[in-house]
Amino acid sequence: MAKVAILTGYGINADNELKQAFIAAGAEKAERIHINDMIEKPEILDEYHILGFPGGFSFGDHLGSGLVMAHLFKQNLKDVLDKFIADGKLIIGICNGFQVLVKMGVLPNFDGKWTQEVSLIHNNTGVFENSWLNVRFNPASKCVWTEGLDDMDIPIRHGEGRFITKDAATLKKIEDLNLNAVIYNDRNPNGSEHDIAGITDTTGRILGLMPHPEAFLVPENHPMWRRKEIKEAAGLKLLRNGVQYIDSRF
Repeated sequence: MAKVAILTGYGINADNELKQAFIAAGAEKAERIHINDMIEKPEILDEYHILGFPGGFSFGDHLGSGLVMAHLFKQNLKDVLDKFIADGKLIIGICNGFQVLVKMGVLPNFDGKWTQEVSLIHNNTGVFENSWLNVRFNPASKCVWTEGLDDMDIPIRHGEGRFITKDAATLKKIEDLNLNAVIYNDRNPNGSEHDIAGITDTTGRILGLMPHPEAFLVPENHPMWRRKEIKEAAGLKLLRNGVQYIDSRF
């Protein structure tokens, strides 16, 4: 059964949400682990199958969203995280967690050396976006988290969610390899290139996305659950994909 480590630390504020979401998705265990504890005892990650980077404002975003957390991981935990990935385990980064993964270089990680190739910057609207919208999932993507999912209403809440690439060649490579796993469907809230809301790596086992699936765990979370007669929380399906993938392999 899947065991999930949820990263927590200074400024992270969606760790409890993500923990409860993974439990609801069927994980055997989901535990919050402080970044300092993981740095002090990196071998603790061997006990888990999924690593979750939650949303929030890690280290206050004072030097840029996710930048400090990304630096801490890259300087102290690169070897253990490389092993975690090589062992066939899963990683998900949501909102600030997505920002951490791209600035760490784990996504998309074309060269395997954690070189940053994309980023998430201030919304082109100039405001913090906090609303529900619709996304679609690239059916050609090999991402295990999004496999088989239909279009989904899902909440967003971010000030720095505009996905950009370092050059046109990088964007083309992402799309040619179908790493653009999550795409804004009805509107682009932040000016992201080609409406990209989330990407995966070439293994399909690492996903970063700006929308918050962990905030849609019961039908009543949806602001129009009565009018749309929503019977199932769609966000739960994405996390359940990850749990079921692990359960079938470990």
